[in-house]
Amino acid sequence: MEKRRNFRGRIWYVSLVCLLLLAAIGCSQSASPAAQEGTQPEGGGEPKAGGTITLGLSAEPDTLDIHKTNMSASEVVTRLIGGALLSTDPETKEIKPYLAESYSISDDQKTWTFKIRSGVTFHDGTPLTAASFKATYERAMAPETASPGVGPLLSVIEKISAPDDKTLILQLKEPSAPLLSYLIQPNVTQPLSMTAIEKYGKEYGRNPAGVGPWKFESWKTGESITLVRNEAYKWAEPFAKVQGPPMPDKLVIKFIKDTQTTIAALESGSIDIASISAKEVKDYRSNGKFEVLEATKLGVNFIQMNLENEILQDLRVRQALNMALNKKAIIQADQQGEGESAFGPLPRKMFGYDPAVETYGYPFNVEGAKKLLEDAGWMTGAGGIREKDGKPLSLQLLTAMNTQGIPLIQSMLKDIGVEIKVQNAELGSVLDLSAKGQFDLNVLGYTDLDPDILYLFMHSSQIGGLNHSHIQNPQLDALLEKSRTVVDPVQRQQIFTEIQKIAVEQAYWIPYSEEKTFLAVNKRVHGIKLDAMYGIMLGESWVDL
Repeated sequence: MEKRRNFRGRIWYVSLVCLLLLAAIGCSQSASPAAQEGTQPEGGGEPKAGGTITLGLSAEPDTLDIHKTNMSASEVVTRLIGGALLSTDPETKEIKPYLAESYSISDDQKTWTFKIRSGVTFHDGTPLTAASFKATYERAMAPETASPGVGPLLSVIEKISAPDDKTLILQLKEPSAPLLSYLIQPNVTQPLSMTAIEKYGKEYGRNPAGVGPWKFESWKTGESITLVRNEAYKWAEPFAKVQGPPMPDKLVIKFIKDTQTTIAALESGSIDIASISAKEVKDYRSNGKFEVLEATKLGVNFIQMNLENEILQDLRVRQALNMALNKKAIIQADQQGEGESAFGPLPRKMFGYDPAVETYGYPFNVEGAKKLLEDAGWMTGAGGIREKDGKPLSLQLLTAMNTQGIPLIQSMLKDIGVEIKVQNAELGSVLDLSAKGQFDLNVLGYTDLDPDILYLFMHSSQIGGLNHSHIQNPQLDALLEKSRTVVDPVQRQQIFTEIQKIAVEQAYWIPYSEEKTFLAVNKRVHGIKLDAMYGIMLGESWVDL
């Protein structure tokens, strides 16, 4: 992961997830409650309207069209300008109606009916109706849209109908266990204004129109995105204390890639909120000017291996790479020990996690790793780098990270005779190259509510999408498909137990950590909270003027 964390996006970090200002560490569904941690800035007098909150984001979005992006940075912004059919109460974790005033699911679990709230409008003045959701979801699923993230999540839907303005009916191909978790995420399934899409065409991603509390105002490429208060907003989540528009006038999201520049901006007051690393937390906890929000990310950091590479097609090589990494040392170097070792593709607090993975996952074993490579025909050559048939055991590691962990991983793999050539790139480039299969190893991570995230990373149908490894395992495919249709939590747990075992035995990934994420908040900003996904909640925020 890129080691400066930011808000939340559904998936992708590169990698994917840490792009958020607050690396949105997911919580769980009601079947799998996750512990929350953290504090919030103390109140300081009476709330006041007006002022600007400035956030620091470590990457610039590629687009604000939710159907066209994989980037967490994009999702940081889109979740602020949109809304979802349902929401999760941050205290009780109960799923409640939001843009839908009610919903029902048929006995066979295949017909989902939503009654849409009246009086909701998009930022361009277009009324929100059931047809808005129909058009949005059909656009996401359309082959010509080629949505890398949202489309696959909605693929279980067979037919969408809107018999009247208030009624939305989703007819599913089969029962879907994870669908509910998608419908609570405004950065994933928010309705889009078809009027705006028709008006701006391919430029919609630079001119988005949602129904959320913040309206898009401007985008200065390479610098910032500015959102303004939606004065018409009066349809907040049912648990929100403030049902009307936000109190601050503006929300400015600055793109600051460099960690030291971010710290300097926090200290000078030019930004109010930014993610900080574990090594900086101690200073900020004792700094009277700031409060710190923190939580354990509901996700896993891992290295993905491209099975199209002939070297990595040998299971023994993949297993050796797993055994070569001292996970605790990486966590200490990157996170000051603030985190847990990961042994499989799911984190401890997520529904579906199998504790047995800690016994059958690969232990740190340098000699065992060397033995596996020797068994695979890789013998020590010049400079300690192994060779086979006159070719060196050399792999490229693609990453957007810039932390102590990368050279440490490089050194650990060199200890077993593997040469690692690091290729640094911007996040967008990393995702693009990974989707095209132009890498050997890459550093990734994710946060999510549901273990269905593994479908996107490991099902063969997702090759060209997030299945960068080109995993093609019929047994795994069948289990991933079954996990989506089995609603009973006990049966679903068993399915994911099997999925984890196959993924680990085949060593498709090198999972190495579950980490904490930290957010520094200037005390001039009040009322900041973390939502059920540990994304930042600004609904009750206000600033000292």
